[in-house]
Amino acid sequence: MHSALPKALILVNTEVGAEEEVFETIRNLEGVKNVSLVYGIYDLFIEIESDNVEKLKDIITSKIRKIPKVKSTITMIVVSTDVKA
Repeated sequence: MHSALPKALILVNTEVGAEEEVFETIRNLEGVKNVSLVYGIYDLFIEIESDNVEKLKDIITSKIRKIPKVKSTITMIVVSTDVKA
């Protein structure tokens, strides 16, 4: 099953202790469908969606990656999805 809109999953590393601050900033960005604080190698897991791939890239490069205290990101573009209830 293919996604209706372009979607990306992003793993984020923040500066130590900045996880909640970055979480609050990201949750208010346009296109963010889900953001979770997580334990492990990464600090946040984000799901974003947009009308087209260019807008998706803009959210990632111009908004998420430029948030102060974001150290690094890994982005995975979704090619298909199947959601089970």
